[in-house]
Parts: sequence; structure tokens; C-alpha cells
Amino acid sequence: MKEEPRKSLYYYWFLAIGIILILNMVVIPTYFNTKIKQIPYGTFLEMVDDGKLGKVEITDTKIAATANDGNDKEVYVTGRVEDPELVKRLVKSKVTFSQVIPREASPLENFFTNWILPIGIFFLIGQLIMKYMGNRMGGNAMSFGKSNAKVYVEAQTGVDFTHVAGQDEAKEALMELVEFLHHPEKYTSIGAKLPKGALLVGPPGTGKTLLAKAVAGEAKVPFFSISGSEFIEMFVGMGAARVRDLFKQAQEKAPCIVFIDEIDAIGKKRSSGQFGSNDEREQTLNQLLSEMDGFDSSKGVIILAATNRPDELDKALLRPGRFDRRVPVELPDLHGREAILKVHAKDVHIDTDIDFNTLARATAGASGADLANIVNEAALRAVREGHSSVNQSDLEESIEVVIAGYQRKGACISSEEKKVIAYHEIGHALVAAMQKHSAPVHKITIVPRTSGALGYTMQVDEQEKVLMSKEDLFNKIVTITGGRSAEEVIFNTITSGASNDIEQATKIARAMVARFGMVEELDMMACESVQNVYLGGDASLTCSAETSARIDAIVLSIIKEAHGKAKEIISNHRTDMDRLAAYLLEKETITGDEFMNILQNLPPDTPREPAALPECH
Repeated sequence: MKEEPRKSLYYYWFLAIGIILILNMVVIPTYFNTKIKQIPYGTFLEMVDDGKLGKVEITDTKIAATANDGNDKEVYVTGRVEDPELVKRLVKSKVTFSQVIPREASPLENFFTNWILPIGIFFLIGQLIMKYMGNRMGGNAMSFGKSNAKVYVEAQTGVDFTHVAGQDEAKEALMELVEFLHHPEKYTSIGAKLPKGALLVGPPGTGKTLLAKAVAGEAKVPFFSISGSEFIEMFVGMGAARVRDLFKQAQEKAPCIVFIDEIDAIGKKRSSGQFGSNDEREQTLNQLLSEMDGFDSSKGVIILAATNRPDELDKALLRPGRFDRRVPVELPDLHGREAILKVHAKDVHIDTDIDFNTLARATAGASGADLANIVNEAALRAVREGHSSVNQSDLEESIEVVIAGYQRKGACISSEEKKVIAYHEIGHALVAAMQKHSAPVHKITIVPRTSGALGYTMQVDEQEKVLMSKEDLFNKIVTITGGRSAEEVIFNTITSGASNDIEQATKIARAMVARFGMVEELDMMACESVQNVYLGGDASLTCSAETSARIDAIVLSIIKEAHGKAKEIISNHRTDMDRLAAYLLEKETITGDEFMNILQNLPPDTPREPAALPECH
């Protein structure tokens, strides 16, 4: 719905003046129904002499009279003239007359009408103007320098540590702050001081804001929440004023917690270049540094901040005495993902036989926000499918929706292209199955997805790996090149369907050479650095042009070797490829168990014993 444009304040002023004029000119005279007739002074004297007037009132400037016939609705008015004979004429004609005595106002009334009332009127007009200006500028024009922090009193955040899963180390580090707020004497008795600030760093969606709210919920103290961008204003000095106001409010409500989200908006490194800095942002940062030095942490004011870019923060902000603690909030591991899925599953109707471990293994690299989205997508799918509760298939399909997008059910793909896609995906799966250091195949599909994928092969590790060996990475490249290798061996051609495979294989091979030191020629020399680790981890070369050329040559040799190995595996299992591709073309989507049964010349529906999962100690 289109929003109507806001009318100008002058519009309402003119409207009010018009209404008042209409009231004075039409409504009020009509209501009192009094007719005033102006007459010359001579006519007035003639009417007095003729006895036509019954009552006369004399003021300093005019004379008003009513007729003798009892009609009080008609009043005759004339100007006053210095006439000494007027009183004799009025007495002679027996007209009732009087002199209006001017009313003298009291000093209090004069003070009110001359001072209080005008000042009040101007103040009201000023308030209306400032409110109008504030609305046009997107805020309250009188709130310059006021903090926009949202305040949650006591446990109004509605969040505690039971709502946070998969971040046990971060919870442990923050729980000590809660304990300090509850029992400060335990720490002060030994001479310990409350940390002034804690910086939460990690990728987006890992629960930094949720952790901050959970700390406030556990401590049952007021919680101030504000974003770093809210300090930046178009007016110079407003950001610093808001910082001062925020800390003033926090000290008034101590003990409390102040949470600054995306602190890198105001905390970036200060530049010494003439044109390389923002004066307003630097003033705001300087004020924040000053306030963190100035307040007394013994009163129970804790500053929490969150950022995805800790490497861009100013060093003065990170030193001890300001942000004393740095709490990493990393992507959850296998057990963390399983715990997060269970936490979010409490909010939906779910079957009792859900295998959360399998789901957690299929979502490697997912953040807490991703897992919450997966559970919600599963609930939406359950409604679409008419299920009374969320089952395992709903959750597994929702994982694919989040990773690859929705199924493109209306996509029109020719039978020849579908055959190429089937062999391509079977090529990935077969190469993976024939190597020792590859994750087992979980699912193969040739159903197109909205992300652009025409099909994919999903592999799920039996246990999440922290370290990747050179053999693991090389075998992964071999598996990635299996799709293109299948096209070359089976159809003696190549297609554009391997573009994403080529990107992944090149990225892994370059990391092996330039970052992981896995080739003898360059030994352990670092040739590449990573910036913004938590925001994609873009890498840049830190070597000479000659070394860069050598890196390119080594990367090419690794990919060529992996590509050759993949082609050899597919050539040696050509008959298996045909059987598997024919079954995939018929079903369009098959499980890893069906794939392994056909590969071992067993019926597709033969039950397989689940692999024993290694324990994590």
C-alpha cells in the first residue's frame, strides 16, 4: 500500500486560521443573533430627543444604545463626541444611561497575560516546529546526542543460557561475568577486578547477539542494546554525545550490561592519512575509548561488543583495560550442531525417532542461524505435505533447500542432457567410493535446484575432521574432477556443467600450495594471506610475480594428476557406471545405500548395517 505524502505544517496553520475566521464572521454572530447598526452622532441625538432610545452605555471611545421598544437584539453604535449637553438631553428624555468603568487587571493577571501566556504560546509553536522537523529528518529533532539504545529491564530479553547451544566455551567464558555480577565479594576479596569489556568475534549467524542477551538474562540485570552504526550521525559531534549519554544511562542503572553490536562501524583503525579518515567516526571512537577508561567497573557495568571483523579494529580498543576478554564464537562442531538442532526442534512438533546425528553430519559448516532456518523450513514443508509433525524426510529435504535451493519441478531438460547429468553425478560418487580417504556418499540426485545446480552428490563424513592431510585434500580434488572425467570417458566430450567443480578444485589445490605448504618445491613458505577470515576469507598472494607463476604451474600439475586418476577409475569401472547411471535416470534421486548396493551387485533395497561412529574423546 502506497504511503500518502505527509502534509506541511503550514497547511495546518492556515487551516486553523481559516476556521477561526469563519467562527468569528459567521458562526458566533449567528449564535448571538445581535444586529449592530452604526449611526452618525447627529442621528443619535435626534433619536434621544424623540425618545426612541431606552438605554445608553458610554465608553471612552463610543456610545452604544438600544431602542425604547424593548428590542434588545438591535444595537445602535456611534462615536463619542465631547458634548457637555449630552447628559441634559438624556435626563430630559428619561433615557437610562451609564458610564462604563474600565476594569483594572490584578498584577498577577497582568503577569500571566503579558509573560506566561506569550511564552507558552511560543513554546508550543516551537515544539510543533521541532516535532515536524524531527519527523522529516527520521527522528526526534530534540534528541540530538541522546542514545538510541534499547533497554531491557531485568530478564526481559527472554533468553538465558538454556537457549544457547553449541558454544560451550563461549558460555563458560561469559558465565564468569554473570557470577561476578551475582557474587562480587568472592572476587573482590582476593583482589580480582571485574573485566570492563568482552569482545565476541566470529562468523555471522553463530549467536553473538544471542549470547549477549543470554548473559543479561542469566544475570537478571538491565541490558542496553545498540548497534555501532547508530552512533554515526550527519551532525559532527553527535556520535560522541550519544556515547556519553549511553554510559551515563548505564552508570545510573548499574549493575547492567551494555551490548554494542557491529562495533567495527565505529571502532575501525584510525588512519594517519590526510584524506583517509572520517573525523566524525574518529571522534566517536575517541569518546568510546575515553568512557571505557573513565567508568568504574566495580559498579557492575560490563561492556559486551560483537564483530565479524576483529582484524580491522583499532589497537587501542583491544588493549587490556578496555576489552579485556576476546571470546571466539566459532561455527559449531558436530556435537554443537546436534545440540542446536535439538534446541530449535523444541519449538516445533517433531517425530520422536529423528536422527539428529545424521542431520548434524550433513550440515558441516552450518551456523546456528542456518540450523534454525533448516528446522523452520522443515516445519513449513511438513505443512505443505500435510504431515501432522516434522519427520526425518522433512528435515533432510530442508537441508538441501538451504544448501542448494528449492527443486525446479518445471525445468525442461532434454533426455540427452539428463543422461549427461546422470553420468556426471555418478562419476563423482564412483570416484569417491573407490578411494580410501573420501567421505561416504549419502545422496545423489539429478533434480535441478533454484541455485542453478542441475544435480549434486552429497557426501557425509562419519566423523567431522579438524585436520585435513595432503592425501585427504588430493582425494577430494580427484572426487571433484570425477564428473568431468565421466563426461570425457563416456561421451568423449566436455560440457559447462563442471564450472563449479573447476572452481572448487582450483581453490583447494592453490590452498595446498600457497597456504598449507604441501609441496616440496616451496617447502613451508607462505605465499598467500587471508583477510576477513569470518567473512568469506578472501586470499591475496604475498609473493613475487615469478613465485606466483611457479604456484600456478604446481597447481595445474596437481589438478592434472587428480584428473588423470579420476579418468582411470571411471575407465576401470565402465560397466558399473552404466548400471548406476541407468538406475539414477529412472529414480532421479537415490540414497547412498542404494548406490553401494548396486555397485556391489546387490538389490537396491538390501538393508545395510549402519557404520559404527567413532567416539570423540
